Amino acid sequence: MSSIVQGFSKSLAMTILSEIGDKTFFAAAILAMRHPRRLVLSGCLSALIVMTILSALVGWAAPNLISRTWTHHITTFLFLGFGLWSLKDAIFEQGDAEELAEVEAKLDKDWKASNGATKNSNKDDDATKKHKRSFLSQFFSPIFLQAFSITFFGEWGDKSQLATIGLAADENPFGVVLGGILGQALCTSAAVVGGKSLASQISEKIVALSGGILFIVFGIQSFLSPVES
Repeated sequence: MSSIVQGFSKSLAMTILSEIGDKTFFAAAILAMRHPRRLVLSGCLSALIVMTILSALVGWAAPNLISRTWTHHITTFLFLGFGLWSLKDAIFEQGDAEELAEVEAKLDKDWKASNGATKNSNKDDDATKKHKRSFLSQFFSPIFLQAFSITFFGEWGDKSQLATIGLAADENPFGVVLGGILGQALCTSAAVVGGKSLASQISEKIVALSGGILFIVFGIQSFLSPVES
Protein backbone atom coordinates (compact mmCIF):
# COMPACT_ATOMS: atom_id res chain seq x y z
CA MET A 1 0.00 0.00 0.00
CA SER A 2 1.37 3.37 -0.99
CA SER A 3 1.76 6.34 1.32
CA ILE A 4 -1.08 8.64 2.33
CA VAL A 5 0.69 11.60 0.72
CA GLN A 6 0.92 9.84 -2.65
CA GLY A 7 -2.74 8.82 -2.55
CA PHE A 8 -3.73 12.31 -1.43
CA SER A 9 -1.78 14.13 -4.15
CA LYS A 10 -2.97 11.83 -6.95
CA SER A 11 -6.58 12.04 -5.81
CA LEU A 12 -6.45 15.84 -5.44
CA ALA A 13 -5.00 16.39 -8.91
CA MET A 14 -7.35 13.87 -10.53
CA THR A 15 -10.45 15.30 -8.82
CA ILE A 16 -9.73 18.92 -9.73
CA LEU A 17 -9.06 18.13 -13.39
CA SER A 18 -12.08 15.79 -13.57
CA GLU A 19 -14.60 18.07 -11.87
CA ILE A 20 -13.77 21.50 -13.30
CA GLY A 21 -16.05 21.99 -16.28
CA ASP A 22 -18.03 18.84 -15.48
CA LYS A 23 -21.84 18.87 -15.71
CA THR A 24 -22.17 18.87 -11.93
CA PHE A 25 -19.82 21.88 -11.83
CA PHE A 26 -22.11 23.75 -14.22
CA ALA A 27 -25.17 22.65 -12.27
CA ALA A 28 -23.74 23.99 -9.00
CA ALA A 29 -22.90 27.31 -10.67
CA ILE A 30 -26.41 27.72 -12.10
CA LEU A 31 -28.18 26.63 -8.92
CA ALA A 32 -26.12 29.14 -6.91
CA MET A 33 -27.53 31.95 -9.06
CA ARG A 34 -31.11 31.02 -8.18
CA HIS A 35 -30.92 29.84 -4.60
CA PRO A 36 -28.98 30.66 -1.39
CA ARG A 37 -25.35 29.75 -1.95
CA ARG A 38 -24.89 28.08 1.43
CA LEU A 39 -27.70 25.60 0.71
CA VAL A 40 -26.42 24.85 -2.79
CA LEU A 41 -22.84 24.45 -1.59
CA SER A 42 -23.81 22.21 1.33
CA GLY A 43 -26.07 20.05 -0.85
CA CYS A 44 -23.60 19.62 -3.71
CA LEU A 45 -20.60 19.11 -1.44
CA SER A 46 -22.44 16.60 0.77
CA ALA A 47 -23.29 14.51 -2.29
CA LEU A 48 -19.72 14.62 -3.56
CA ILE A 49 -18.29 13.68 -0.16
CA VAL A 50 -20.67 10.72 0.14
CA MET A 51 -19.82 9.63 -3.41
CA THR A 52 -16.07 9.92 -2.75
CA ILE A 53 -16.26 7.86 0.45
CA LEU A 54 -18.44 5.18 -1.18
CA SER A 55 -16.10 4.97 -4.18
CA ALA A 56 -13.03 4.70 -1.96
CA LEU A 57 -14.68 1.95 0.11
CA VAL A 58 -15.40 -0.04 -3.05
CA GLY A 59 -11.81 0.42 -4.20
CA TRP A 60 -10.46 -0.55 -0.78
CA ALA A 61 -12.60 -3.69 -0.70
CA ALA A 62 -11.70 -4.76 -4.25
CA PRO A 63 -8.30 -6.34 -3.41
CA ASN A 64 -10.05 -8.43 -0.74
CA LEU A 65 -12.47 -9.83 -3.33
CA ILE A 66 -10.03 -10.43 -6.17
CA SER A 67 -6.25 -10.67 -6.21
CA ARG A 68 -4.20 -7.49 -5.85
CA THR A 69 -2.47 -8.33 -9.13
CA TRP A 70 -5.77 -8.16 -10.99
CA THR A 71 -6.88 -4.96 -9.25
CA HIS A 72 -3.53 -3.40 -10.14
CA HIS A 73 -3.93 -4.32 -13.82
CA ILE A 74 -7.56 -3.14 -13.87
CA THR A 75 -6.51 0.18 -12.32
CA THR A 76 -3.81 0.60 -14.94
CA PHE A 77 -6.31 -0.13 -17.69
CA LEU A 78 -8.82 2.37 -16.20
CA PHE A 79 -6.26 5.17 -16.03
CA LEU A 80 -5.08 4.63 -19.60
CA GLY A 81 -8.65 4.25 -20.85
CA PHE A 82 -9.87 7.41 -19.10
CA GLY A 83 -6.84 9.27 -20.39
CA LEU A 84 -7.64 8.37 -23.99
CA TRP A 85 -11.33 9.13 -23.35
CA SER A 86 -10.50 12.60 -22.04
CA LEU A 87 -8.16 13.31 -24.96
CA LYS A 88 -10.91 12.25 -27.37
CA ASP A 89 -13.35 14.61 -25.65
CA ALA A 90 -10.83 17.45 -25.85
CA ILE A 91 -10.28 16.94 -29.58
CA PHE A 92 -13.67 15.95 -30.96
CA GLU A 93 -16.33 17.28 -28.59
CA GLN A 94 -18.37 20.42 -29.27
CA GLY A 95 -17.76 23.75 -27.54
CA ASP A 96 -18.14 24.38 -23.83
CA ALA A 97 -21.10 26.73 -24.27
CA GLU A 98 -23.25 23.88 -25.58
CA GLU A 99 -22.81 21.73 -22.49
CA LEU A 100 -23.43 24.71 -20.21
CA ALA A 101 -26.60 25.52 -22.18
CA GLU A 102 -27.68 21.86 -21.98
CA VAL A 103 -27.33 21.78 -18.19
CA GLU A 104 -29.10 25.13 -17.85
CA ALA A 105 -31.98 23.98 -20.06
CA LYS A 106 -32.45 20.82 -17.98
CA LEU A 107 -32.45 22.79 -14.74
CA ASP A 108 -34.92 25.28 -16.22
CA LYS A 109 -37.24 22.43 -17.13
CA ASP A 110 -37.01 20.94 -13.63
CA TRP A 111 -37.50 24.38 -12.06
CA LYS A 112 -40.65 25.09 -14.08
CA ALA A 113 -42.02 21.67 -13.27
CA SER A 114 -41.41 22.14 -9.56
CA ASN A 115 -42.95 25.62 -9.67
CA GLY A 116 -46.06 24.21 -11.32
CA ALA A 117 -46.33 21.54 -8.67
CA THR A 118 -45.86 24.16 -5.95
CA LYS A 119 -48.65 26.35 -7.32
CA ASN A 120 -51.02 23.40 -7.41
CA SER A 121 -50.09 22.34 -3.91
CA ASN A 122 -50.74 25.86 -2.56
CA LYS A 123 -54.44 25.15 -2.97
CA ASP A 124 -54.27 22.56 -0.22
CA ASP A 125 -54.35 23.54 3.44
CA ASP A 126 -51.18 23.48 5.58
CA ALA A 127 -52.03 20.21 7.33
CA THR A 128 -52.53 18.38 4.04
CA LYS A 129 -49.28 19.75 2.59
CA LYS A 130 -47.31 18.69 5.63
CA HIS A 131 -48.79 15.22 5.35
CA LYS A 132 -47.83 14.99 1.69
CA ARG A 133 -44.24 16.10 2.15
CA SER A 134 -41.60 13.43 1.90
CA PHE A 135 -39.83 12.25 5.02
CA LEU A 136 -36.51 13.91 4.08
CA SER A 137 -38.11 17.25 3.18
CA GLN A 138 -39.37 17.55 6.75
CA PHE A 139 -35.77 17.73 7.99
CA PHE A 140 -33.83 19.22 5.04
CA SER A 141 -34.40 22.23 2.83
CA PRO A 142 -35.88 21.37 -0.61
CA ILE A 143 -33.03 23.37 -2.16
CA PHE A 144 -30.47 21.26 -0.27
CA LEU A 145 -32.19 18.06 -1.42
CA GLN A 146 -32.33 19.29 -5.02
CA ALA A 147 -28.63 20.17 -5.05
CA PHE A 148 -27.74 16.87 -3.37
CA SER A 149 -29.80 14.70 -5.74
CA ILE A 150 -28.70 16.47 -8.93
CA THR A 151 -25.04 16.15 -7.94
CA PHE A 152 -25.20 12.60 -6.58
CA PHE A 153 -26.99 11.08 -9.55
CA GLY A 154 -24.98 13.23 -11.95
CA GLU A 155 -21.77 11.74 -10.57
CA TRP A 156 -23.06 8.17 -10.40
CA GLY A 157 -21.15 6.09 -12.95
CA ASP A 158 -19.09 9.11 -14.04
CA LYS A 159 -15.46 8.51 -14.95
CA SER A 160 -14.31 10.47 -11.88
CA GLN A 161 -16.19 8.01 -9.65
CA LEU A 162 -14.72 5.00 -11.43
CA ALA A 163 -11.26 6.57 -11.33
CA THR A 164 -11.61 7.10 -7.57
CA ILE A 165 -12.47 3.42 -7.16
CA GLY A 166 -9.41 2.44 -9.17
CA LEU A 167 -7.18 4.86 -7.32
CA ALA A 168 -8.35 3.62 -3.90
CA ALA A 169 -7.65 0.04 -4.99
CA ASP A 170 -4.05 0.89 -5.85
CA GLU A 171 -3.23 3.69 -3.41
CA ASN A 172 -3.82 4.47 0.26
CA PRO A 173 -7.65 4.82 0.49
CA PHE A 174 -7.49 7.31 3.36
CA GLY A 175 -5.25 9.60 1.33
CA VAL A 176 -7.56 9.15 -1.68
CA VAL A 177 -10.58 10.21 0.39
CA LEU A 178 -8.82 13.27 1.82
CA GLY A 179 -7.53 14.38 -1.58
CA GLY A 180 -10.89 13.75 -3.22
CA ILE A 181 -12.84 15.69 -0.60
CA LEU A 182 -10.45 18.64 -0.76
CA GLY A 183 -10.58 18.66 -4.56
CA GLN A 184 -14.38 18.47 -4.55
CA ALA A 185 -14.57 21.29 -1.98
CA LEU A 186 -12.30 23.55 -4.05
CA CYS A 187 -14.16 22.93 -7.32
CA THR A 188 -17.65 23.19 -5.86
CA SER A 189 -16.80 26.34 -3.90
CA ALA A 190 -15.41 27.93 -7.05
CA ALA A 191 -18.57 27.01 -8.97
CA VAL A 192 -20.90 28.35 -6.28
CA VAL A 193 -18.97 31.58 -5.68
CA GLY A 194 -18.08 32.25 -9.31
CA GLY A 195 -21.47 31.29 -10.70
CA LYS A 196 -22.32 31.10 -14.38
CA SER A 197 -19.82 33.85 -15.31
CA LEU A 198 -16.92 31.71 -14.08
CA ALA A 199 -18.34 28.51 -15.59
CA SER A 200 -18.70 30.13 -19.00
CA GLN A 201 -15.05 31.24 -19.00
CA ILE A 202 -13.61 27.78 -18.33
CA SER A 203 -12.24 26.02 -21.38
CA GLU A 204 -13.46 22.46 -21.06
CA LYS A 205 -11.18 21.38 -23.89
CA ILE A 206 -8.07 22.52 -22.01
CA VAL A 207 -9.30 20.87 -18.80
CA ALA A 208 -10.07 17.62 -20.66
CA LEU A 209 -6.67 17.70 -22.35
CA SER A 210 -4.89 18.26 -19.01
CA GLY A 211 -6.96 15.53 -17.35
CA GLY A 212 -6.26 13.11 -20.17
CA ILE A 213 -2.51 13.65 -19.89
CA LEU A 214 -2.69 13.23 -16.11
CA PHE A 215 -4.64 9.96 -16.40
CA ILE A 216 -2.15 8.59 -18.93
CA VAL A 217 0.78 9.54 -16.66
CA PHE A 218 -0.94 7.73 -13.77
CA GLY A 219 -1.53 4.73 -16.04
CA ILE A 220 2.11 4.55 -17.15
CA GLN A 221 3.29 4.92 -13.56
CA SER A 222 0.92 2.16 -12.46
CA PHE A 223 2.08 -0.07 -15.31
CA LEU A 224 5.76 0.40 -14.40
CA SER A 225 5.32 0.06 -10.64
CA PRO A 226 5.55 -3.42 -9.07
CA VAL A 227 2.46 -5.07 -7.65
CA GLU A 228 2.52 -4.90 -3.86
CA SER A 229 1.63 -8.04 -1.98
